[in-house]
This record gives sequence, structure tokens and C-alpha cells, in this order.
Amino acid sequence: MIEPESRVLVIAVARIGDTVLATPVLRALAAAIPRGRLDVIVQANRAGLLEGLPYVGRIVGARKLGLAVARLAGRRYDYAFVYGRDGWLVRHALAVARRVIAFRQPEAGLNERLYRAVEPPTGPIHAVRERALLLEAVGVPMPDPRAEYRVAPAEAAEAGRFIARAFARRPHPLLALAPKSFPTKAYRDWPQERFVALLDRLFRERPAAGAVVLGDAGARDVAEALGARFPGRVAAAAGARSLRESAALMAACDLYVGVDTGPTHLAGALGLPMVALYHCRHRGRHLAPLGHPALEVIEHPAADADCAETTPMAAIDADTVWQAVARRLAAAEAA
Repeated sequence: MIEPESRVLVIAVARIGDTVLATPVLRALAAAIPRGRLDVIVQANRAGLLEGLPYVGRIVGARKLGLAVARLAGRRYDYAFVYGRDGWLVRHALAVARRVIAFRQPEAGLNERLYRAVEPPTGPIHAVRERALLLEAVGVPMPDPRAEYRVAPAEAAEAGRFIARAFARRPHPLLALAPKSFPTKAYRDWPQERFVALLDRLFRERPAAGAVVLGDAGARDVAEALGARFPGRVAAAAGARSLRESAALMAACDLYVGVDTGPTHLAGALGLPMVALYHCRHRGRHLAPLGHPALEVIEHPAADADCAETTPMAAIDADTVWQAVARRLAAAEAA
């Protein structure tokens, strides 16, 4: 068991979603060291994801991990937890911590230097549960698997101003849409025409509704096309807002609908009512937010044995998604 006064470093150099998925681990570690300190190294453009979390001490954004470790010069940690199976991550941790916990590495000599070399799971498990394996190796429980993100008051105010500028009046309900994953996993994208069909149904059933399309610059084309298709009802924010600005805008919405991508993890961390669509290569049962009270997971209908990257997300039809949206909206209104 970790001593309550321990100084702990977590190295979690990863994409948006993986960084958000690490927050239950960070919260559990902080609870285990009430008189200690928890510092984190993340990718430089992911550091904002952890801002405002009261249990995190110093957040070091790393463009190069060696430089990030250098910025911690003079700090000596009692423990370091490394998320990633690259040996260079572990070596940097060994440079600043007395005890390093990581998944077993391909290099036997490196494993001998680890305080705990944790066996990776032999089969698929939920991503949060996988991260908790490193905690279990030193007797730290993780009772709450929910991811966490906090919007600053100034960010919430700016999101409100964006909505006021984008719409003649505040839509009810207002949906946040994330139509695209990142380019290397574009097979997870739900086709634009499916979003058109979903919005057609939404606006027929809910004439006062509106939508904001989120994402990075790669989603701008879809966002602008949907905005042109539904003028005055759909606002294009993809590629125009920072990561934290996008999260604040999402938090101002009534419901989130998106594919398996970073914003979907953020929506889960915000506790926003949501409908999430998952490709058969990346099942929702392994990635969807845990402990979420208002979540609809839509799994791709293909069997795992029949699934490939070429298996189209168009197999998820618009009516299936609409029914999930309708259920979530009805539940929110009844609450």
C-alpha cells in the first residue's frame, strides 16, 4: 500500500480520450496519498484536460518527454506510474522515481528495474479497468470509475455567448454532435447523410431544437455542410474552438451524440446525457463511460468475427440513433 505522504508521478502521454480515461486513476491515487503530492506528465496539447481537478498537483505538458522530466529536476518521487508500453517512458520514470509501476515491457532488463511489472490483460477489458491494474499492483483501490472534467466559469460564460450569437433564440433541446473521429481511424465516422437524416427527424419532432457540430479542423467540412443544410438550426463550431472551449460548449448543451472519439470521452466526463456510437473494432462495452447515469450505447451490429476496418458505420441506421435520442430527451424532461 502506498504511504499517505508519498510523492507520486503519473506519466500518461496519450490522445484526448486516453487522457480523460486516466482521471479515475488520478482521483484514486490522490485519495491514497492525503498528505502527499500527485504530479502528472501529459502531452502538451492535452494538459488542459486536467485543469481544475483539485487532486492533481503540477501538470507538465510534454512536447518531448525528456524535456518534461527535466522540468521536474530536483523532484524525487516515491512512486511513478507509467501508462504506455514504450521503454523510453519507463526509463524517464526511473530517472526521477524510486519505485516505478508499469505494464510488463518487451525488454527483460527493464522489467527487472520495475517495482511492479504488471501483466497486461490477456483479453479485452474496459479501458478504465485496464488502467486500474497498475493501482491494484500496489493495493490502491479505485471505487469510482467515472471520468472527470471541469469547466471554468469564464469558459461557461463564453459558451453561452457563442450560443446566443449562433441562434436567434436558445434552442430547446440543444444537441452537441461529434461526427468524426481522428483521420487514422476514420472508419469510426458515422456518414454525413445519417446525421442529415437524424437532424431531419429531430427538427420534425422538436421544432424548437438546435444543434452544434463539434470537432477539430478535420470535421469542419461536415460541420459547415450541416450548417448549410439546416440554416439557423445548426451551428458549426468544428475547427473553430480550442479543446477547452469545445468542452464548455458541449457542457452547455442538453444532449450529446457522437462517434467514438475524444469529445465523446469528454461528454462522459461531464456527465452530459449522451448517445455514443461504436464501431465493431472498438466496442462500447470496452470504451463507453462507466458509471454514467444518462448514457445510450449503440454498438455496431456486425459480429466481432465479421468485423474489419472496412466494415461501414452506415450499418447503424438513423432511426436506431433517433430512438436513443428520443429516450434520452424524454428521460431528461421527466427528471
